[in-house]
Amino acid sequence: MARVYNFSAGPAVLPEEVLKEAAADMLDYKGCGMSVMEMSHRSSVFDEIIKTAEKDIRTLVGIPDNYKVLFHQGGGTMQFSAIPLNLKKNGVADYIITGNWAKKAAQEAEKYLKVNRIASSADKNFSYIPDCSDLPIDDDADYVYICENNTIYGTEYWTLPNTKGKDLVADVSSCFLSRPIDVKKYGVVYGGVQKNVGPAGLVIDIIREDLIRDDVPEYTPVLLKWKTQADKDSLYNTPNCWAIYICGLVFKWLLKNGGLTEMDRKNKEKAKLLYDFLDQSKLFKGTVEKKDRSVMNVPFVTGDKDMDAKFVAEATAAGLVNLKGHRTVGGMRASIYNAMPKAGVEKLVGFMEEFEKKNLK
Repeated sequence: MARVYNFSAGPAVLPEEVLKEAAADMLDYKGCGMSVMEMSHRSSVFDEIIKTAEKDIRTLVGIPDNYKVLFHQGGGTMQFSAIPLNLKKNGVADYIITGNWAKKAAQEAEKYLKVNRIASSADKNFSYIPDCSDLPIDDDADYVYICENNTIYGTEYWTLPNTKGKDLVADVSSCFLSRPIDVKKYGVVYGGVQKNVGPAGLVIDIIREDLIRDDVPEYTPVLLKWKTQADKDSLYNTPNCWAIYICGLVFKWLLKNGGLTEMDRKNKEKAKLLYDFLDQSKLFKGTVEKKDRSVMNVPFVTGDKDMDAKFVAEATAAGLVNLKGHRTVGGMRASIYNAMPKAGVEKLVGFMEEFEKKNLK
């Protein structure tokens, strides 16, 4: 069977070149006689894999020397707990609520400190990013938290909040490595890799070193304490070796293909194709305010649930899969991450044009 165009929000499409290299290495990684999935995380072979992966992501993103790169298990959701536990000093944090994941992160943080919800776009079903130029930042806030790209609702911050000197913590799971960022503007940047970087089961944290402390609450679980992993170079316990290996291949693929500047150009080109069609379509419409549209996740609807279901079914049959919207939103969603080729978006737009001609009343 031919490969489909996979528009899943995550686990999501990976570069075909990476998958082929992993397949070639499956039984015998670089002549060591075993698979990466079989080898000890303490071995010299895996030590080279994880150190190279860290070196390459530092080069790719431009991570300053005073930031640590940590490879964690537990996905982004585990960091919802780790962040308030590790950053708690005054016991206050400010959260900007732009979707389900920021909402869940705030709910989890409330177990450990006082949470101020200082801005929200819930009033319009998270279809925009609120004005963050002059927020009511708490003087005692230990940090300000955002989810930078909202996978479910298809919004993205194109201007970072004015945190008035407080450390910014950003969940970048679904826009991770899609465009250049200035790491120095953040205290913590973290992302589950299963959307845009690698397979499920790994989160990458980029944390300024002064925020990695010993004096965290005594009830902090050992694996949620950033210093635990920082002191052991992410090898305190057995990491997700396979996911780290695949991410390392993706980092090399990105570096070989022009880095994040070129990826940004390609991603915006793909997104423009789809948004331009939605803006002139008489059947389909986007659900997000134009200025806040995500380049990675594009939700759209027909306004008729039965028509939406028909579209998803026929698209699937045509090899355009995983276009059903999140259960909390409905409609459709095309996630067009780094590894989605332009040809996939072109085929989707062509299919949507034909579907519209056949079904427009």
